[in-house]
Amino acid sequence: MKDNAILFALSSNQTLAKKVSNLAKIKLGKVKIEHFADGEILARTLENVSGKRCFVIQSTNSPASQHIFELLVFIDSLKTNGAKEIVLVMPYYGYSRQDRVARPGEPITAKMVASLYQAVGADSIISVDLHTPQIQGFFSCPVKEISTTELFADYFNEKFEKEGIATSDVVVVAPDHGSALRARDLGSMFDGASIAFIDKRRPAPNKSEVINLVGNVRDKVCIIIDDIIDTGMTVNNAASTIHAYGAKDIFVCASHAILSENSFLPIIHEVVVTDTVEKNLPNIKVLSIAPLIAKAIEEML
Repeated sequence: MKDNAILFALSSNQTLAKKVSNLAKIKLGKVKIEHFADGEILARTLENVSGKRCFVIQSTNSPASQHIFELLVFIDSLKTNGAKEIVLVMPYYGYSRQDRVARPGEPITAKMVASLYQAVGADSIISVDLHTPQIQGFFSCPVKEISTTELFADYFNEKFEKEGIATSDVVVVAPDHGSALRARDLGSMFDGASIAFIDKRRPAPNKSEVINLVGNVRDKVCIIIDDIIDTGMTVNNAASTIHAYGAKDIFVCASHAILSENSFLPIIHEVVVTDTVEKNLPNIKVLSIAPLIAKAIEEML
């Protein structure tokens, strides 16, 4: 174990933190978290953190406000007790979809919470597949973004080899404009694969409508890639579209399984996600990002 560093897990990533602790050979510190009857939160370290480099794992998924405030209070606890450096490990960055002003009067909440984390004492950030690149620019401290692209590519390449599926028959599908770069990057990891794009509009939050499909999916094995699955509407609409255009088989992969609603169309052969958000996910393949986070931490020590 590394004596100068401690890893802390708050409410949202307890299982992931244990995996990271074992892989990175870093002590998992003791934390006391209390939620009082009036809704107030107390989160404090039970370790001596004076002069130590502290890593704090916390995804800010639902209940987002509770997880965020828990994190803010705990960072202040570390700062008050003399931590040398505080690294916030945020596998899922909550409020990431509020990254711009889409309609008059809207706030840029992704930037606001970034300011809060730094104001209470976060010295640097590690996150996984941020919703948009500009989120890194909301921080004045260093931000390391971990990509899950190779994780998904390794999984599907191994799967297709076992099942005798030629990667030249694979099409990686971006379900909207925001996923275009992800689709391109994943597609480049399959020999001979092609890419397709779905033109989509959002008439309201958590609502989407398909306008057009660019690319050929007929008789192809399709992988729909996105960063977040929330209600599932985007991937379900994408699946319906490519199925109508003759897709042979349909897979879905996404980094963050928010899954406010957990209902996928039967035409989807398999859904593959990571454990940035911890929840019980029957009939869904979950890949662990623990080795990627452990590597990022080791590079900082």
